[in-house]
Amino acid sequence: MSSNENIKVIVVKDAEEGGQKAFEYVKQSLEEGMEVMGLATGSTPETLYTKLRQSDLDFSDVTAINLDEYIGLPADHDQSYAYFMEKNLFEAKPFKETHIPNGLASEEEETARYNQVIEEHPIDLQILGIGTNAHIGFNEPGSSFDSLTRKVQLTKETIEANKRFFESADEVPRYAYSMGLASIMSADKILLLAYGENKAEAVANAVNGPVTEDVPASILQKHKDVVFIVDEDAASKL
Repeated sequence: MSSNENIKVIVVKDAEEGGQKAFEYVKQSLEEGMEVMGLATGSTPETLYTKLRQSDLDFSDVTAINLDEYIGLPADHDQSYAYFMEKNLFEAKPFKETHIPNGLASEEEETARYNQVIEEHPIDLQILGIGTNAHIGFNEPGSSFDSLTRKVQLTKETIEANKRFFESADEVPRYAYSMGLASIMSADKILLLAYGENKAEAVANAVNGPVTEDVPASILQKHKDVVFIVDEDAASKL
């Protein structure tokens, strides 16, 4: 199924089973001494976070570092990623420290600060979703494989995909702070989750396509330890 020996693909029947498999992977990582966990937002990791919230796992010795945040939204805005993480995980599961980009901070200060956070807390396990255009984090097609945390402009496709969370497309922020592709690749292990037929092409291109900046997730083929958990629909083009 996967022609790439570095990417292990696990096919599940749906997001519920995917969340369970991902939970088992996180649990094992904790047992192996995980100290820093990179986290993602959006609907994809929700089944994982639900299982983590309901579990007896203890994250009080783990530092959490999030991939990204919208620019212009305060942390208490109900569409900010800080708010999402609070509601979906942190309220129920306190971490030792949590780091999320500050959407109200200036670009120069915030990108420097966040890159330092990642440097000082090397990520043991990074959780990822994948966009329909194969973006990871907010690293849209064309992002440099050498990129670190930076300000990124969101594509029309991403704004379109995210507008369902806002009252209208006009309210969706146009920019975000995002970990770069090199930041993501610095993680020791990577776990990518993808569900639904609309993700099938992105998954196939990421796993089996050429490694190109036009397909940001294709860089994962160069990582030493990547697991994709995908449902049957998302695996349909592999």
